[in-house]
Amino acid sequence: MLAIAQAQPRQRVNHVIELLEQKKPVFGVYWPTNPTGRGRGGAPPPTDVPPKQPGELAREALAYHATDFLFSGALEGGIDRGIGPVTDFVKATAEAGALSKTPFVRLPAPLIVKAPKIGVDTTRAAENISRALNLGVSGIMFVEVESADEVRAGLGAMRFKSKGGTRSDEVGAAPAYWGMTEQQYKQKADLWPLNPDGELLNWTIVESKEGLAHVREIAAVKGIGVLWPGAGTLRGVFSTTSAAGERVVDTVAWENAIQQVLAACKEFNVPCGFPANANDIELRMKQGFSVFVMNWGDAGFKAIETGRKAAGR
Repeated sequence: MLAIAQAQPRQRVNHVIELLEQKKPVFGVYWPTNPTGRGRGGAPPPTDVPPKQPGELAREALAYHATDFLFSGALEGGIDRGIGPVTDFVKATAEAGALSKTPFVRLPAPLIVKAPKIGVDTTRAAENISRALNLGVSGIMFVEVESADEVRAGLGAMRFKSKGGTRSDEVGAAPAYWGMTEQQYKQKADLWPLNPDGELLNWTIVESKEGLAHVREIAAVKGIGVLWPGAGTLRGVFSTTSAAGERVVDTVAWENAIQQVLAACKEFNVPCGFPANANDIELRMKQGFSVFVMNWGDAGFKAIETGRKAAGR
């Protein structure tokens, strides 16, 4: 009797890709930061509480084992403005033990960051994406996407030239963060699912009427790992100001926009993401959303607890 060889599962560096391949819901959080700007009611943040150092923030983040990834939007407004604190956090997580070495090298909570809008300046966008990847992050979110060409340019920037992309050969601190040599990193740091062995993940977010008009073309682009409706931004898009100066949300149009993105995800078999909370995460899971990002803190932790329970995880 012939023995049937069992295919060995890939030893994934990127835990999120592992879950996506298994068709399991994914739950993550924005990584913790110090308060900035003004808090509730326009009040400044308390001055009697000293800011936490990057090491303390990193240890807090890695101690929260219920998360599948750690996320940041700090680079969206400009790489030069945000890269300092992001670099400090990445270095601190490396020192705090972000990399698991048993039973094989992997990142149980890979880092995923927003990059600035790609737009029409694809050369600048490629530079921004490379700088972010060179920190050691495992995923990039493209914001305010409005065309398929924009996505394709961004995806190319995530891939080395040897893989058919436009990413430069400079890799910065990324190999060390992933616990491997530069040669090993260049082999593994390719885009999934275009390369089934790739360990880099793309997220694309649609958050404008222009993006919604082209959402099917966007969703059809091969290489998007997760497609998202920008629920918060779209809420503003479908809002008006009343005569009394109050913001009025067209909740029907807003929800239709969210469902339009979800329908495109389903049509082109792309996982769909949503910024959920404890009150709506089960509903969104039933609708077909499968990747979720929550704010850091008790409310976000509650949403993850609710989602993981509903998913049997």
